[in-house]
Amino acid sequence: MKQRLAIALAVALLAGCAPATRVVLLPQPGRSTAVEVSAQEGKTVLASPYAQAEVSQRGQVATDTTDAQTVEKRYGNVLKATPAAALHFTLYFTTGTSELTPESSAELQGILTQATARPGGEIFITGHTDTMGAGPANDALSLKRAQAVRQLVIDRGFEADRVVAAGRGERQLLVPTADEVNEPKNRRVEIEVR
Repeated sequence: MKQRLAIALAVALLAGCAPATRVVLLPQPGRSTAVEVSAQEGKTVLASPYAQAEVSQRGQVATDTTDAQTVEKRYGNVLKATPAAALHFTLYFTTGTSELTPESSAELQGILTQATARPGGEIFITGHTDTMGAGPANDALSLKRAQAVRQLVIDRGFEADRVVAAGRGERQLLVPTADEVNEPKNRRVEIEVR
């Protein structure tokens, strides 16, 4: 009986040492990320992959590092339920039109194949222009480009209520230029598949 009580007490003590919150910064391929963890008795910034912070029941913050195997063992089920990262694509247009270049037109089917493979996926299409022409005309042209690609996506079988189109005109140039510069890389739509 004493042995059972000692084991139960050890388990209870260990449970009391468990952190109230644990935060682990996972690697983001191609991106630098950081997160600040704040609590009643302190705060810290996690800025490297697998850095972790544990917040105690009393609000104290302790930092440490972990590794991929430990994260998989501890959080494998959560990671499996996490949605896949968004996919990003860029298609280009001929000057002053909403017609895709032949190369971009050929890429569209591959994009749709990847989009339809995602259950519940959505497509966000954002149109852009170069700096040729006036601002209001470029706003209209960028929206027309996004809507044209949206229609191509819908015509090829993607559900209309899962496709959103917007125009940004010349506000977000891929290649910064002065006004009235004919830059092919700025005549584009950016497609995000979530």
